[in-house]
Amino acid sequence: MTMADAEPATHETAKWDPLFTEQVRNTIGPVVNRWYRAEVRNLDNLPATGGALVVSNHSGGMFTPDVMIFSSAYYDKFGYDRPVYTLAHYGVFMGPMDGWLRRVGVIEASRENAAAALRSGAVVLVFPGGDYDSYRPTLSANTIDFNGRTGYVRTAIETGVPIVPTVSIGGQETQFFLTRGNWLARKLGITKARMDILPLSFGFPFGFSVIFPPNLPLPAKIVTEVLEPIDIGARFGKDADVDEVDAHVRRVMEAALRRLADQRRFPILG
Repeated sequence: MTMADAEPATHETAKWDPLFTEQVRNTIGPVVNRWYRAEVRNLDNLPATGGALVVSNHSGGMFTPDVMIFSSAYYDKFGYDRPVYTLAHYGVFMGPMDGWLRRVGVIEASRENAAAALRSGAVVLVFPGGDYDSYRPTLSANTIDFNGRTGYVRTAIETGVPIVPTVSIGGQETQFFLTRGNWLARKLGITKARMDILPLSFGFPFGFSVIFPPNLPLPAKIVTEVLEPIDIGARFGKDADVDEVDAHVRRVMEAALRRLADQRRFPILG
């Protein structure tokens, strides 16, 4: 990576404001955590120093609470000396929340931004499956499917940081997600606008929804578990195959997700 490549990424990470992040966590965090009865397990699996790439499934559709639940627990335990940066699609910055999002550590998802954040020693949270994952059908909630995206593995290899698999359960119970609507997106031709899904869900108060109007999330109990770090070099060698690493990460995550599912007594109640 050249210095020219690094400049915009450095600028992105420099926008993180620990005092503002603490204010947001103290204001919004308790509401989100109480609504979802959030539980985050095994944060001690995060490496104590150096960059770490936290790779998680994404749940809950438009109102996914994943970032707030994980970050809130992280800052509660470790304080604000080491930031959590969350990689997000550029579309989330196209609105009035742009400045606030960057101040709490949300950065545009690019290999350059991720590498700069990791090399600074930060924790970087990535959801490779994006909206494709967050709108997975409720009946397939315990499947890890990143839609073929493997860039996170390349980033971890290039920066020499461990991948820390993390799984969350309960988000797909906040409403009933029926289908991603890939077929509908293709039929309507919106895939040309880089929209490859048109999800259909059923919830409160509007009943059936095709993205809009957005239903309010039910207070399903959400459990997040941080798994053991994966040292790619130690496990796969210096010439690690990206697809092999990705398949291993997804296997580990899916096994953990299914274990958490077996522990749940009832949907929503947890």
